[in-house]
Amino acid sequence: MSKELMNTKEVAQYLDIHEKQVYLLIKAGKIPCTRVTGKWIFPVTLIDEWIQTSAQDSLQQARKKINSIEGSLLAAGSNDPILDMLLTAIKKDYPTFNIFSSNTGSVNGLEALNTGLTDIAFSHLYDAASGDYNIPYLKQYCPNQSPVVVNLFYRQIGFLVVKSKSKIFKGWDSLTQKNIRFVNRQKGSGIRVLLDQKLNERGITCGDISGYETEVYTHFEVGLSLISGEADVGIASAAVSRILDLDFHPLVDERFDMILEKNTFFQPALQAFIETLQSENFKNRVEKIGNYDFTHAGKILYS
Repeated sequence: MSKELMNTKEVAQYLDIHEKQVYLLIKAGKIPCTRVTGKWIFPVTLIDEWIQTSAQDSLQQARKKINSIEGSLLAAGSNDPILDMLLTAIKKDYPTFNIFSSNTGSVNGLEALNTGLTDIAFSHLYDAASGDYNIPYLKQYCPNQSPVVVNLFYRQIGFLVVKSKSKIFKGWDSLTQKNIRFVNRQKGSGIRVLLDQKLNERGITCGDISGYETEVYTHFEVGLSLISGEADVGIASAAVSRILDLDFHPLVDERFDMILEKNTFFQPALQAFIETLQSENFKNRVEKIGNYDFTHAGKILYS
């Protein structure tokens, strides 16, 4: 069908669910659609709005539950493999503190912070005009807040490639080869923003890339799509390539920050987060994975 409309099979692929589940959503009246000549049609714009609204509803429900737990904070936005390690380490050293994290993508994390749905936004949005990360996007996505930007780490991002395609994959231009299947990140993620910027710079259209419409929500999902044979190439962190033994073609060393309100910065759970991040014990654990720089970890970059 056209790029503006999808049928049941296409929307099932778009949402990464079984086609039968689409019909259950239709029957329950929970998905935007219309019936034309006996067939169900799904406008892409309405589906995207529905996905965003559903994510916000989930955050609101989580927010209500977390507000009732003393010493707890809610985080949303981008993800990274070592964030899970960090949150586990905090729970071990500070059992009374909890930071609950939701992988919504950088843009949605900032928007959630702006509307008060989260305490912390994890983000790595690159602004090509200034060469800076995250700060140039605050007026656009956090106009109602006075946020503080705190660096967590720098990490290496690049193409992950299955070993069977390592000899034929040569970088950006290889993405248009018909024998290369790409796996993408979701709209609003920092990786997706970076990808679209680079494609635009090179005059590569998304329609020329097999798998551009295939979206996953985490770095690990990119790697798992490759080792499961669903795709040949994706963009993720060097850490995932090492953990899953995939070939890695470096693209950029990017800055990964957390954005939060000033009052949140001084909460005990947040200070425990920073203290754990800066600890030699945690750094030594991450060193085994490699490709992380904690030189400015915990430093306030903007307030």
